Amino acid sequence: MTVEQFSVDGQTAIVTGASSGIGRAIAERFAADGANVVVCSREQGNVDPVAEGIEDADGGRALAVECDVTDRGAVEALVEATVEEFGGVDCLVNNAGASFMASFDDISENGWQTIVDINLTGTYNCTQAAGEHLKDDGGTVINLSSVAGQKGSPYMSHYGAAKAAVINLTTTLANEWAGEDVRVNCIAPGFVATPGVESQMGVSADDVDRETVERRIGTSEEIADLAQFLASPASSYIVGETVTAAGVPDVMESPEV
Repeated sequence: MTVEQFSVDGQTAIVTGASSGIGRAIAERFAADGANVVVCSREQGNVDPVAEGIEDADGGRALAVECDVTDRGAVEALVEATVEEFGGVDCLVNNAGASFMASFDDISENGWQTIVDINLTGTYNCTQAAGEHLKDDGGTVINLSSVAGQKGSPYMSHYGAAKAAVINLTTTLANEWAGEDVRVNCIAPGFVATPGVESQMGVSADDVDRETVERRIGTSEEIADLAQFLASPASSYIVGETVTAAGVPDVMESPEV
């Protein structure tokens, strides 16, 4: 059995929001498989260690770039730095995101705009800026949404609305760019044991057993597995899809009689 079709070896991938959690795991996974990775975050000091760790551990090539995805100029500079360093862009992983919990009535106009800008407009900025390079030789875009964007989530209406828009953008852009040989897909994670979730819920990735099917929390590495698949030739017939990674699904139970 061959596994070559699952490889991203030789690709150049930009991963936003890569200082920790899912973004970092994706960058490390791609690099371990032979990809050149560009990791970015709003603070240079947060992504420098990620790039250094990749080069030390995997012998891969990594570039750390400070970039606020809501700043179009910074995003264009990110893409330019990638092309200058590695010659092109084969994969874009739109992982940068943010949220806070508040009732809809308590979300200020500024709070709403901030979350929409980071999660939705940031995805637009990065994808449009990288578009011409992705089209050069047929690339992939992997957007990160959330189950909150599929089902909604109380006290996270701003986040859920933005992530729902990312899903719609994925479907629409996949149709528009298919003729350019660019595949656009999306991942909608449920609860994942990232450092942020650990600080809020007290659940560490060390507490998660990947061999256990009956669970509702996953690891960043499991999302990285899925991202690698979507960036690889193995997913060549998957276009415009949102893949949910959220463990055991909620179902309607029969009422007692």
